[in-house]
Amino acid sequence: MNRPGREAAARQIMEQSPPRVPPDLCAEAVRRGGRMLRRRTAARRLMWLLLGAAAVVFTVWALTAQPWVEPPSETTPPVTGWESW
Repeated sequence: MNRPGREAAARQIMEQSPPRVPPDLCAEAVRRGGRMLRRRTAARRLMWLLLGAAAVVFTVWALTAQPWVEPPSETTPPVTGWESW
């Protein structure tokens, strides 16, 4: 479609009367928006709760397992010099 054809189509669309809007459209949009906000808030709170629980679990594990401490040796070092006693 060339430029004059596009302009004519646009003028025709703009000259038409606007479509009728349902009378309860605003109330429906507000209801759905409120529901979306409540769901988003609940999801955010759940994620913070899970993050806090994971932090607590990690802290308890780290305090009980102490992964930063070197594990005890499984073999005893060789004992030398005890024959001279």
